[in-house]
Amino acid sequence: MPAGSGGSWVGRDGGGVEVSRHGFGGAPIGNLFHGVSEEQARATVDAAWDAGVRLFDTAPHYGLGLSERRLGAALKDRSGYVLSTKVGRLLVPASSSSGGRDEQGFDVSADLQRVWDFSGDGVRRSLEESLGRLGLPAVDIALIHDPDDHMEQALAEAYPALAELRAQGVVKAIGVGMNQWQAPLRFVQETSIDVVMLAGRYTLLDQSGLPLLEECARRGVRVLAAGVFNSGILATPRPTGTYNYEPAPASVVERATRIAEICEHHDVTLPQAAMAFPLRHPAVASVVLGARSPEEITANAALLSRPVPEAMWDELMSEGLLPKE
Repeated sequence: MPAGSGGSWVGRDGGGVEVSRHGFGGAPIGNLFHGVSEEQARATVDAAWDAGVRLFDTAPHYGLGLSERRLGAALKDRSGYVLSTKVGRLLVPASSSSGGRDEQGFDVSADLQRVWDFSGDGVRRSLEESLGRLGLPAVDIALIHDPDDHMEQALAEAYPALAELRAQGVVKAIGVGMNQWQAPLRFVQETSIDVVMLAGRYTLLDQSGLPLLEECARRGVRVLAAGVFNSGILATPRPTGTYNYEPAPASVVERATRIAEICEHHDVTLPQAAMAFPLRHPAVASVVLGARSPEEITANAALLSRPVPEAMWDELMSEGLLPKE
């Protein structure tokens, strides 16, 4: 069975969409950190499709629209997928035409700039412009993106605009995407969103988002788990790289190393466990994994398809490395 199969429903009141348990994160094909060629970006999406992935996520933020353009082109002649994009940042011509590079982590020319806008008009404009870049007639899921410093406007203006678009059938599900759990909890408690994309806060090393997941489970809101490798430390069989995009503290490396040792004792790799862990929670519908090459897609899909023995989770809990269920 392909790793992407085994769908889960996202939505309420008879609406919504079915998402694959393996989702594709589109930031890397927007040239996150370093460039990806057009050919490699297309081959990566093709590999995801062949692996059974049917949930594809992108955003205007990713490469100043490059991710949306590339993903839309790759999906143009396909059907049966679920496409997610985000609102909250409008792309406008850059005030300076110096020919510099984007300073927000994407290797693209800074001919555009991001402008925060969580107004109702901003939401509608954002979606319209996203469809233009995607070259597609519709998206399925619309997420309010990173409203950390704009919570009141996002709740009072962006959410009602998305709720109206959902009621009109323009989008099938709505929600919020963030790398913290406290603000999404407000959305879950104060609105009728369908889905939360939570990055990095429910992983093998960080379960701080558990209160949000518990509330989502109580209210029927589904979670798309992103950032499951905590920016890299969990992406290899032995812990390497960064933790939450910064050098990993020694205590975190030590904890990750002990987790890796227990995983190996049960013939499981650290990245395999990192992908499997969020899916154990009933609120989690899909694990969304960014990828920039077909090889990454193939490797992740193979690991996701392998069962993880319950005894491994039991040992991690008994060692105090995971909370007892």
